[in-house]
Amino acid sequence: MFDTSLPLAERMRPSSLDELIGQEHLVGENGILRKTIKSGVVPSMILWGPPGVGKTTIANIIANTVKSPFYTLSAVSSGVKDVREAIDKAKRLGKAILFIDEIHRFNKSQQDALLGAVEKGTITLIGATTENPSFEVNSALLSRCQVYTLKALKEEDLLNLVKHVLTSDEKLKKKEVNIKEHKALLNISGGDARKLLNLVDLVVDSLSGDKIEVTDKKVMDIAQQRVAIYDKTGEQHYDIISAFIKSIRGSDPNASVYYLARMIEGGEDVKFIARRLLILASEDIGNANPTALVIANNAFQAVNVIGYPEARIILSQCVTYLACSPKSNASYMAINKAQSLVKQTGDLQVPMAIRNAPTKLMKDEGYGKGYQYAHNFSNNFVEMEFMPDEVKNSKLYDPGKNAREEEMRKRLKALWKDKYGY
Repeated sequence: MFDTSLPLAERMRPSSLDELIGQEHLVGENGILRKTIKSGVVPSMILWGPPGVGKTTIANIIANTVKSPFYTLSAVSSGVKDVREAIDKAKRLGKAILFIDEIHRFNKSQQDALLGAVEKGTITLIGATTENPSFEVNSALLSRCQVYTLKALKEEDLLNLVKHVLTSDEKLKKKEVNIKEHKALLNISGGDARKLLNLVDLVVDSLSGDKIEVTDKKVMDIAQQRVAIYDKTGEQHYDIISAFIKSIRGSDPNASVYYLARMIEGGEDVKFIARRLLILASEDIGNANPTALVIANNAFQAVNVIGYPEARIILSQCVTYLACSPKSNASYMAINKAQSLVKQTGDLQVPMAIRNAPTKLMKDEGYGKGYQYAHNFSNNFVEMEFMPDEVKNSKLYDPGKNAREEEMRKRLKALWKDKYGY
């Protein structure tokens, strides 16, 4: 029985590679993925590409073709417990395919939970991601997977898809639909085939009569009234916040405030935006302008008190200030280096001279012996070694190339001479 209550994108989801539009380089006649699927020996893989280009569809087609049990998890709502439950089911039923949407949202422990099952072949992992897997997927897991890159759909592909559904979908083909203008459909869907189809379905539903003419104005009117263009829980949520952060990092106040407006108009949580600005103020500006963190923190406090709609003004002030501020990621890089060093070297002994000595026994053991109190010396400085012997002379903080941090560099060079190469 045909279920018209399902979204159009789901009703028209391709069930074979021949029905898939686009991705010729992967699923065309000579495409590597088509050959792999036909062989029946499907490796674990990562499907990387923009939203709505066929990642989930390809995963379903693979499962149907090789006749394997198929489990789906969303990295947005699933945890380690869900992963382990899916693996346990696969062990009981035989080798299964586990599809994880937005796998880049899984943290290290969640990704690690997959390693053993993938390595042993208990599951065939298919991960879908809109982010570069080289940065977002653990190297150990990535090394066990093939990475297939999906391309953005061309305008011609999207229009052909619309023509196909208008004549193939049981619900839509009952009406005579003429797409007179398509710019608004393509702009709102942003190249996402799933959003495009669901928008077409909504527009046709909203227009009365058996003969329907679709224009840009009609699409925009209907979209503004009823379409959640900004999906706070979906992929576009992450695309917009990514563009927002990168625009501020790139010192473009115009793009920054544009993406801020996109989030505000989409009903984004004001605290979510303010939290991201707090992080950015430290990660991307840092000591190039320490006031940035103060501004971001004050903005965070203020919007929590004020709320929408006036919070938009405070956010705009903060966003434009941060975008126009000098940038440095030196502090961010320093903690990354420090944590990497700790992971490599483990729990090294703190030098005796700078250990705490609250008891006589500890003093007798040499705790605190040789410590020199900096304020007792000229310029409130005396050269000492504070790092464990195994990692002494490690340079973790390298001041950025900006006015404020150049001053820090000069001071550090004057104090430490050539020890750290400042």
